[in-house]
Amino acid sequence: MSATVSGTGPREQVIGDGRIVVDRLTKSFGSLTAVDDLSFTVDPGRITGFLGPNGAGKTTTLRMLLGLVRPTSGTATIGGRRYADIHRPQRVVGSALEATGFHPGRSGRNHLMVLADTAGVDGRRVDEMLELVGIPAAANRRAGGYSMGMRQRLGLAAAMLGDPQVLLLDEPANGLDPEGIRWLRGFLRHLSSEGKTILVSSHMLQEVEQTVDDVVIIANGRLVKQGSTADLHGEQTALVRSSDQAALAGALARAGLAATPADGGALHVVTGDLPRIGAVALDARIAVHELRSVGADLEALFFELTEAPGNTNRNLGDPSPDHPGTEREGGIA
Repeated sequence: MSATVSGTGPREQVIGDGRIVVDRLTKSFGSLTAVDDLSFTVDPGRITGFLGPNGAGKTTTLRMLLGLVRPTSGTATIGGRRYADIHRPQRVVGSALEATGFHPGRSGRNHLMVLADTAGVDGRRVDEMLELVGIPAAANRRAGGYSMGMRQRLGLAAAMLGDPQVLLLDEPANGLDPEGIRWLRGFLRHLSSEGKTILVSSHMLQEVEQTVDDVVIIANGRLVKQGSTADLHGEQTALVRSSDQAALAGALARAGLAATPADGGALHVVTGDLPRIGAVALDARIAVHELRSVGADLEALFFELTEAPGNTNRNLGDPSPDHPGTEREGGIA
């Protein structure tokens, strides 16, 4: 799969290699603080999942990165510059914040042609992107008749027109079927292998866990956790079930492995080294009935963090004139 193809012309160079830096970013709509002193970074060559409950401030943050919403305070920069200060930004930053940003009576191809002309991109790139995202057969159909999944693919094609170094995607898997989700995963993985900086907002936690390298979790507009998915899972443990749990616990303790009782008569062992546990059981002549790794999944971590005292969602509510930025189910997204 190749996403870097002809027809884009010279690329605008990004200072700092496309690193996204959000520094003490705050946005208030009247009395409601949608984003609250938020700081995080997104590195090139990695896919970063941007997670939080509805109303956490994800979309508002993405809009500030794109210059669509003015921060109350703080900065949001791409390659050391604000989006408004980037020359020919479509060739540096590609974005897909919603799957409805097109005229329903215009064909998918014509929609992309207009965007290509605006960005100064050769029209040949349009057909290449339609092919890349898998909807060439629908190119001349009115976009208003597209399914949600096809709209998502059209949005990705639009985001990729300028062969950007940075991608900002808001819920790109919405409306995709399982095959489409698998395609998206491979698509993003390929782009990150080319060194692109990718920030993906999503609520599909299990899919995110299979796709991203790093995670930024926010609640009430504040950062609650950032790190690699491997680090966030914490210390590796194993679950083992045997013919004699007490004897196995003693053998493991003598081998320097801490074991504690688990549900169903099993043992939790603080190690990710399954062969070592098996070897200890073999030496002790204890039959092992079950042995597997146990890790805290992203969904469990997400709810643990976002439902903690002080992090429960305060931003969901009915839209009001005081909150012109409210979006999605009546709250700040």
